[in-house]
Amino acid sequence: MRLLPRRTASAIEPQAPDRQTKAVIVLRIIVLGSGAGGGFPQWNCNCSNCRRARAGDLAAPPSTQSSLAVSADDGESWFLLNASPDLRQQIAQSPRLHPRIGLRHSPIVGVTLTNADVDHVAGLLTMRESQPFAIHGTSRVLEEVKANAIFNILDRRLVSWRPLPLDRAVQLPGRDGAPSALTVEAFPVPGKVALWLEDPRLANLGSIAEDTIGLMISSTVGQRVFYIPGCAALPAGLADRLRGADAVFFDGTTYTDDEMPALGLGTKTASRMGHMSMSGPDGAIAAFAPLGVRRRIFVHINNSNPVLLADSAERATVEAAGWDIARDGMELEL
Repeated sequence: MRLLPRRTASAIEPQAPDRQTKAVIVLRIIVLGSGAGGGFPQWNCNCSNCRRARAGDLAAPPSTQSSLAVSADDGESWFLLNASPDLRQQIAQSPRLHPRIGLRHSPIVGVTLTNADVDHVAGLLTMRESQPFAIHGTSRVLEEVKANAIFNILDRRLVSWRPLPLDRAVQLPGRDGAPSALTVEAFPVPGKVALWLEDPRLANLGSIAEDTIGLMISSTVGQRVFYIPGCAALPAGLADRLRGADAVFFDGTTYTDDEMPALGLGTKTASRMGHMSMSGPDGAIAAFAPLGVRRRIFVHINNSNPVLLADSAERATVEAAGWDIARDGMELEL
């Protein structure tokens, strides 16, 4: 397993996959976006973090909203894990996702949704240009998204909506409908219904288990990578599932639970928003310490989080605990 340097459009021209490495590279993962909703800097935020990012401070690099791209066939086809509102920019900055064949083409063959949050589904609208692909998610999330008429812009003759079962591994279909080399298992995690679907009249705002899921991505030779960008707690069953994993991309929204109220940036705690903080006795760092996960990477990082600053004490604490802070363009190979 290795992390690769960031690739940019000026550094790599779009090209066919290097077939000489096909026997070596089993899973390739690109962090398209590492930020939480609004990205970093957030358009209307004037906090010290965002001011440093806008000023071009090298210790405060900008980030787009959370999404990964995954390939298990040496880059011939790619699946997105969530579709960020920043998707067009993310594709432009990721040469591996550029068109390669003819006048209209994309190596992206599918999108898997972990919930119905705006910052995870709005990018689907960018993909409306008569391109075939499949959208995967729980039945509940797919129905919620399809019920919003704006998504009728996705041509149902070209775009298929495919429910994912919970707690059962499935091979995602490739471009021709045959099973791809990528296996995904969806499982429920503590969280809540998307903000735009909250109903204050109902218990837990109307949330049910299918509203927030994690994903286990695996290959034919058994590596296990988890993507969990939203998670409110780490109960014993979930901890056991993650134990010994090769890599986990995990919810890093805030450093402390009261981060946003303490900074005067809002009234909601991380837990109220359906997120587990990084620090503290109930935080992710402490919860993961005994699990033996080989590579732990925080994603979905809010603009208020001090770990976005490479020179912060909080960043040093997180890295000393063995965690990486995801950055846009980061690549991981297994």
